[in-house]
Amino acid sequence: MKWLKKIGRWIRNLILIFLTGSLLGVLVYKYLPVYITPLMVIRLIEQKRAGKPTKMEYQWVPISLISSSLPQAVVASEDNLFPEHTGFDMDQIKKAREEAEKGLRVRGASTISQQTAKNVFLWPGKSYIRKGLEAWFTVLIEWIWGKERIMEVYLNSIEMGDGIYGAQAAAQVYFKKEAKDLTVRESALIAVILPNPFRYNIAEPTPYIIKRHMQIVSLMGKIGPVNMGYGVEKRKIINESTLNNL
Repeated sequence: MKWLKKIGRWIRNLILIFLTGSLLGVLVYKYLPVYITPLMVIRLIEQKRAGKPTKMEYQWVPISLISSSLPQAVVASEDNLFPEHTGFDMDQIKKAREEAEKGLRVRGASTISQQTAKNVFLWPGKSYIRKGLEAWFTVLIEWIWGKERIMEVYLNSIEMGDGIYGAQAAAQVYFKKEAKDLTVRESALIAVILPNPFRYNIAEPTPYIIKRHMQIVSLMGKIGPVNMGYGVEKRKIINESTLNNL
């Protein structure tokens, strides 16, 4: 039937356009700064709809102008196996699935690479379509960008508060300094709020924030430097059970 062939060609063309466009987008962002993301646009729209003043604190800086303690802190807090995995932590994904099947609280198992793919190319959400697209972009950035560029984009695009994005903005808003001057403890404080920057407030630390901050500082000392932008060193990897025992 002619109409079936037309639909088939239409679907084929859509897939080709998506594959080509996504590949080109990843190639462009390998070299150019990411000045705006879908999440930033979504937050601006949400602020407008809520009748709030629109706010977007953001300034791209190269990773060489970000304190080396910040990559170390986010790896310790968010993704201990980041330098070694290929974009996905299969053990954590398996554990999260098993816990969900037992009816336990659903927890995130996304790596820094997955979070970067979502932040730069996609939108927040938990649909299978969005997760599938996230996996595709994660494979692309791991293949095309490499770890140092992924970390650089992550630290510049991650949401760190209401209308606050990236290391430079967070350093200026929270500590009145440049990202390159962040200390170990300041970097660990930023890492604490990343899972929920609207719920956790650095200016008003709760007992949980204080405890989690101490855990991250301790773990940073155990994993050693994560020298993205300054040459990657081989480090001792601390597993999740070690973190839970801190």
